[in-house]
Amino acid sequence: MIGVEEAKKLISENISPLKSRLKPLEASSEHILAQDVSGAYDIPAFRQSSMDGYAIIFDDKDKELDLVGEMAAGTANQFILKNGQTSRIFTGAPLPEGADTVVMQERTIKNGNQISFSDDKLISGSNVRKVGSEIRSGELAMQKGDLLTPAAMAFLAGIGISEVEVYPMPRVAIILTGNELQQPGLPLNFGQVYESNSYSLSAALKKEGIHDIEILKAEDTLEILTEVLKSALENNDVVLLTGGVSVGDYDFVIKAAGDCGVKQIFHKVKQKPGKPLFFGKQKDKVIFGLPGNPSSVLNCYYNYVVPAVKMLSNKQNSILEISAELTHNYTKPKGLTHFLKGNYKDGKATPLGAQESYRLSSFAQANCLIQLNEEDENFTTGKIVNVILI
Repeated sequence: MIGVEEAKKLISENISPLKSRLKPLEASSEHILAQDVSGAYDIPAFRQSSMDGYAIIFDDKDKELDLVGEMAAGTANQFILKNGQTSRIFTGAPLPEGADTVVMQERTIKNGNQISFSDDKLISGSNVRKVGSEIRSGELAMQKGDLLTPAAMAFLAGIGISEVEVYPMPRVAIILTGNELQQPGLPLNFGQVYESNSYSLSAALKKEGIHDIEILKAEDTLEILTEVLKSALENNDVVLLTGGVSVGDYDFVIKAAGDCGVKQIFHKVKQKPGKPLFFGKQKDKVIFGLPGNPSSVLNCYYNYVVPAVKMLSNKQNSILEISAELTHNYTKPKGLTHFLKGNYKDGKATPLGAQESYRLSSFAQANCLIQLNEEDENFTTGKIVNVILI
């Protein structure tokens, strides 16, 4: 059995980013770029008006000008503007050839077909977007390692990029073990409990941007579990098993993993809840054996699974750890790190009730896990502890 920090270290040492792949831009939101992206064109590709108004030759700004023509956004027609002339122009439209300035329509005086202007702040080039002012052809747009945020997606689309090389999100299989599990909505027979781990894990994974999730059920036999695990490993990058990871007569996860060629990295962590946690690899596939109790599952998920899936997609760990003052006394035995469901507010962490590993009522209200280190027993009010925001 190993400590919490050693378990986290072993996970980080055994996971590398997935092989990058070329994906359509629209399917790459929240992915990490695996290659630099450069502009293919000058953007804007033409001198462009930044507002509705009138295009002029700057030297004519103090004259009354003849209104000739109109330039709307998307127009493919071009004409030459001569001295003594002005053209109606709209936001995003190209300037007529010869024009160099745009006067906003609020600064104009119209008299029939004659236009004059009243703008003492006007300078040459006002309200004109220059060619390549967003990006030049061949100029670096975004770097390898950058996150494709909504704004980044719009930027790349706006400079004509339709495909990007990115680190993919992992495909994840959730294998539910336990003959006692019943689906919500069906009658609960004697000896059964409603299955909830697929709901928590699926929702948590989707929150991390992972949507390729396969949910499988395995009966409590070694043969069936081995077959289900083998199939899951063929089709996914990460396999999360819930239940069957301890040492009971019907706990077959460790044996099934070995039969599928999974190399055990560790089994059992000095923590509560979640002591039976298993971590292994099959080539580049990652396997977690999570305890079956719902609170244990979520504790292990936030502490170990999130960092792992983030590393696979070459992202920074999204789980934030901070220091906070404990608001209540708490006593525990030495030898295990305890993770308490809690609420964090204004620099203080408050443990909640219902800390048992099978209970989710307090987890549903929690916004943090309060970490109490394994070597300590007594934690007094005001003590600074580590808090994991969830």
